[in-house]
Amino acid sequence: MSRYRVPHTAVLKTVAPLAAVLLTALTGCSSGAAPGEAPPARVRSHAAPAPAPGSPFWVDPESDAARQIKLWQGQGRTADAQALRRIAERPVATWPAGDDPVPRIRKAVAGAAKEKRTALFVAYDIPHRDCGKYSAGGAEGAEGYRAWTERFAEAVGDAPAVIVLEPDAIAHMVDGCTTPDHHAERYQLLDEAIETFKKLPRTKIYLDAGNPSWIPDPTSLVEPLRRAGVDKADGFALNVSNFQTDAAVRAYGAKVSQELGGKHFVMDTSRNGEGPLSDGRDQAWCNPPGRSLGAPPTLSTGDPLVDAYLWIKRPGDSDGPCRGGPSAGTWWPEYALGLAKRARF
Repeated sequence: MSRYRVPHTAVLKTVAPLAAVLLTALTGCSSGAAPGEAPPARVRSHAAPAPAPGSPFWVDPESDAARQIKLWQGQGRTADAQALRRIAERPVATWPAGDDPVPRIRKAVAGAAKEKRTALFVAYDIPHRDCGKYSAGGAEGAEGYRAWTERFAEAVGDAPAVIVLEPDAIAHMVDGCTTPDHHAERYQLLDEAIETFKKLPRTKIYLDAGNPSWIPDPTSLVEPLRRAGVDKADGFALNVSNFQTDAAVRAYGAKVSQELGGKHFVMDTSRNGEGPLSDGRDQAWCNPPGRSLGAPPTLSTGDPLVDAYLWIKRPGDSDGPCRGGPSAGTWWPEYALGLAKRARF
């Protein structure tokens, strides 16, 4: 991810549009938990991870965290396995990788259908991705990307889904990391991707818009977001793979929303429980120490502009080969354990 990427209390009676759509489509997903709150992880020494109440999104029972729990239980690391349930029992986004996104999407869609839940995805294959840094790659040219998004959409079909579109893609144009000769094509591809996904009957699409520490002036995002087609999307996404606090992200998002005529947004709370590193250390975005899980995924955000708190970044996946971490996107169990142990829920 980008080198910049880095307590929920009040609940309003107003239900955001995303909540209304999902709760209508997904009956039987309510729980005894208070709105917007997830109960502490339950003690089950050998049971498979199960979805924690409070969210309509699908939980992958074969996630890295779930597999790690089984491994640690077999090694006698019972306390560590129990702590890791704070990740394994909560929904995190699926990031279909490679030239063929279909198998992972179909698996998630099928799993979600069995439980009458919604699948959460990240579409992350834009050409010239991440400016050649830790998450470099992406589709081979415009036609390759168009084919990739078409396959993505076909695999989702009429299933309930939420898609976060292309983390970093807009902000990298704003900060100059993506060179100007790629801008026109990128705007067009993002706009086309939104149109492709919006043809799906039960899919919500949110275009990534970086985070407040990356692009300090929120007004500088407005025109790029419009050029990329955000007006056709359901909203925008903030704080993907970063660590900015809920309060900072909400305030920033409100400013962007105001400039976009009241557009709604979603927030990544996967690792922001302690906020960002504050000592000015280099690469504060990359596997920073001492961080924790943030607010569990929920549609009850207490803010009429915020459709959902989501775990978009997969907690425990490395940001890249820094601070002893493996390559970007690789599961790092000890880092995941630290996030889980420091969590305040």
